[in-house]
Parts: sequence; C-alpha cells; structure tokens
Amino acid sequence: MRDTTLPSADTRSGILQRPYLWVTIGTCALVFLAAFESLAVTTIMPVVSRELHGGDLYALAFAGPLATGVIGMVAAGNWSDRRGPAAPLYASVALFVVGLLIAGTSMSMPQLVAGRLVQGLGGGALTVALYVLVARIYPGLLHPKIFAAFSAAWVIPSLVGPFAAGVVAQVFSWHWVFLGVVGLVIPALAMIVPVLRNMAPGQSLPGQSSPGQSLPGQEQGDAPAQPPTPWAVGRLAWASLAALAVLGLNLSREVRLPGFTAAPALLAVAAVVIALIAVRPLVPRGTLAARRGLPSVILVRGLAAAGFFGAEVYLPYLLIEQYRFSPTFAGLTLTFGAIAWAGASAVQGRLGTRLSHRAAVRTGSFMVLGAVLLALATAALHWPPAVVIAGWILAGGGMGLLYPRLSVMTLALSDKENEGFNSSAMSISDSLGGALALATTGIVFAAFTTTAGSFAGVFALCAVLAAAAVSVAPRVTAKTP
Repeated sequence: MRDTTLPSADTRSGILQRPYLWVTIGTCALVFLAAFESLAVTTIMPVVSRELHGGDLYALAFAGPLATGVIGMVAAGNWSDRRGPAAPLYASVALFVVGLLIAGTSMSMPQLVAGRLVQGLGGGALTVALYVLVARIYPGLLHPKIFAAFSAAWVIPSLVGPFAAGVVAQVFSWHWVFLGVVGLVIPALAMIVPVLRNMAPGQSLPGQSSPGQSLPGQEQGDAPAQPPTPWAVGRLAWASLAALAVLGLNLSREVRLPGFTAAPALLAVAAVVIALIAVRPLVPRGTLAARRGLPSVILVRGLAAAGFFGAEVYLPYLLIEQYRFSPTFAGLTLTFGAIAWAGASAVQGRLGTRLSHRAAVRTGSFMVLGAVLLALATAALHWPPAVVIAGWILAGGGMGLLYPRLSVMTLALSDKENEGFNSSAMSISDSLGGALALATTGIVFAAFTTTAGSFAGVFALCAVLAAAAVSVAPRVTAKTP
C-alpha cells in the first residue's frame, strides 16, 4: 500500500496548495539560498581577498566550487537513481552548511577556499537532488509550474543579492554573508523533511515514472522487482579527475622548480588537457569537435558560460580597485545584468517560434562578446565605469536569449534513454566551462605587473572564449537554413 503521508497526485492542486505547499516553499527556499550565496560571494570577494591577503587565490575561490560541483552533480544523480532523493538531499545540504561555516569563520584565504570547495560539492549535489525530488513528488502537469518557481527563485537573488551582500559586508562583516545563510538553510530543509522521511527508496506518486514502478496494465503490488542502479564509478572517476585538473590549473603558477622556469606553464597546459580528456565521457560524443546539433549545443553552453562568468567575477573587483566603488554599488552591476537576463528570457519566450533557436543563440553570443569587449576597453583605456556597467546589461540580455533556447534544444534533441545524460552534460558544460575559465583568468591576472594590465588580460581571455561561442553558434542546428 502506498504511504499515505506522501502528497497525493491531485493535478487539480496548485504547487502552493495542499498537499504541495510546504514542499514547494522548502525547495524554492533552498534554490533561493544557493543562488543568493553564489551572487553574494561575487560581490564581497574583492573585500575578502584584500582583508585576507589572498589575491593569488581569488580565482580559485570561484573556480573551485564549480569544479567540485561537477562531482556533486554526478554523485547525487547516481545516488538518487539507486536510493531515491532523500539521502542525497540530506547529504548535499549538510555539505553546503559545513562549507558555509568553514568559509564564514575563515581567518585565512586557504581556509575560505577550502570552505568554498565543500560548499560547491554540496551545491552541485543539491541541484540534482531537488530535481529528482520534483520528479518523485509532483505530477507531470505541475512540473512546468514548479520549475518556473525555481527560475523565479534564481532571478530574485540576482536582483537583491549583490546589493544586500554589499550592505551586510559594509555594516556588519563579510563573514555574515556566509554565516547568515546557515540559519536559513535549516528551516528550509525542515519543510521538506516530513515528505523525505516517509519516502521509500525509488518511491514516487501514482502516474509518475520511477525506477521499480509498475508498468501500464500491472497492479502496483505485481510490479517486478528491479535491480538497483549500479554505482557509476567510471563517471564519478572522470568527474573527479576533471575537478582535480581544474584545481591543479589554479595552483600551477605556484610550482617552482630550480632551473626549470617553464614548469608552471607546462603544468597549466597539462591540467587543461587532462580536464578536456576527463570531460569527454561526460558529454555527448563530438562535443569537443563542435559536431553539428546537440554536441554544439552543449559546447556553446560551456563557452558562453566561460566567457560570461569568467568576466563577471572580475567586474566588482574592477569597480572597487580601479574606480573606488563601494561593494554595495559595485554589486549593482550584477543586478543590472540579472534584470536584463530575466527580461530577455521573457522576451524570447513570448517570441516563440518567431525567433528561431539558431538566431537566438547567435544573437545572444554576439551580445556577450560585445559586452566583454566593452569591459576590455574600459580596463585597458580607462573609460568611464558607466561603459562597463551598460555593457553588462548587454551581456545579461545575451545570456537571457541564448540560455533558455539551449535548454530547450537539449531536451528536443534527446530521447527518453538519454534525457538524463544530456541534461547532466549541459550542467557539467556550464560548470566546467566556467571553472576552467576562472582558473585560467587567475593565471592571467597574476601575470601582469599593473592592475590595469591584469584586468585587461582577464577580459581579453574572456573575449576569446566568447568569440569561440560566436563561431560555434551557427552549428547548433543540424542544417543551415
């Protein structure tokens, strides 16, 4: 008999009505807090880096969590397939909280980076566990509504997170940007606990597909026993290798061998090669070769993420160091970009088929490239800060155009057998693209002797990555119109 403590699959109920109300609030709160933390850290990191004398580890504080997040994504997906989402969700929240506590109590930059690595591992796993929970709890007809709520939970922190983090850092301390979130994560998880506690491994609601559920025409009690999904040791190993390669890339410039000055450069090249080899089994075949169709969709996603996020984390740094902005107002640049992202996303949704997927991706890629070039010109030529702020509005609009279309194309080019793999590949491309870009920007930033040169070098690299996205964008469709 089905456990009656689980919500019944009444499709007439909305996600904010019984029996889904508390599950909806709890899951959206966790998404909100993860998004807030990500954006808040971008705003306060220049202050943290200065106070802890950790400029050399600035990029690693961003690239590290993205890299460990890939391990979390793969592990949580595999664990959820084996035992359901409850245990992975508990573990991911625990890791996220531990990471926040380590970072929030940091007295040195290495300790803060260690906290960020743990936080990234939990954050990556949390995203996957929540998506599996949605599949198990909500009937299919409510999936668009709950995923729309998740999107809103990401947009709202984009609007208020950077500004709020800047205020907290100025009025209290940057430590509370981490520690304050801990007190909110626990109540959010508590809202979901009653459902998780009574959910057996593999259990889902009637009418929803899940491992071990009865086939059409069979009685629930007659469903054949399904063997547990095996541990994907190979995928976990490749994900771990990719993450280690990213961390090695960040630290390669610290290696010093007497009489061998080229050691850091050779290690950096080796780390990039290892990361690219490790990611191959985690994405569709032909992705790194930009094969037409789905492989190019996944590749553009990673390149766009690399160009955009690689530049974004240095924008508040530029405004604080070179233009003497306060953290509060430097964070507003990210807010403006987020508003443009949300607005462009809504516009492309309304246009529907009147704007082709290929046109949306190409236009968005060009917009991101243009914005990064404006940031490069501002840093190199000391243009007014208004130029880079306006440029980042353009970048946000570009991402709002291309990101939703890449998500739609990934699902449209998938079938039931590889939907999970392809969706995972898209997230991995996001994270590894950003992680590799940030690791490399850290090396570039440290290679220059002047502040202006360091920022210009970073934005030049990001412009190259954005230009690569522009060049691959026409290949996202199988046939040229």
